[in-house]
Amino acid sequence: MKNILRIARPSDNLSQVALIYKNGFGFEILSEFKDHNGFDGVILGHSKATYHLEFTHHYATVVGRDPTQDNLLVWYVPEIAAYKKLMDNLLQAGFIKVTSYNPYWDQNGNTFEDCDGYRVVITLDQWVK
Repeated sequence: MKNILRIARPSDNLSQVALIYKNGFGFEILSEFKDHNGFDGVILGHSKATYHLEFTHHYATVVGRDPTQDNLLVWYVPEIAAYKKLMDNLLQAGFIKVTSYNPYWDQNGNTFEDCDGYRVVITLDQWVK
């Protein structure tokens, strides 16, 4: 049995945030739920990946925008064609290209912001320990 990483966060824009991550990253909707103890949610990812993202909305709760500009999901993309395609997909899906809070990421990739103010970095590199 393999370990799975789930990154979960709330959103005031559940449908919109799910759509831009689905389209931007080519994710599948792995699961959805409605009114589970007052929460709606969407879980996105690739069925064989060891990670997925969960976005939730709690009824009558406003979570607002991301609290800092340095909360990041970082995607390492080692091939130039895939890197360029992913950047194009993110822009077409509704992400906005922004200057990174930490200059390191502007030197090593590109930073994009979603509709909730959360950021993702795409870096043309591979993760090496």
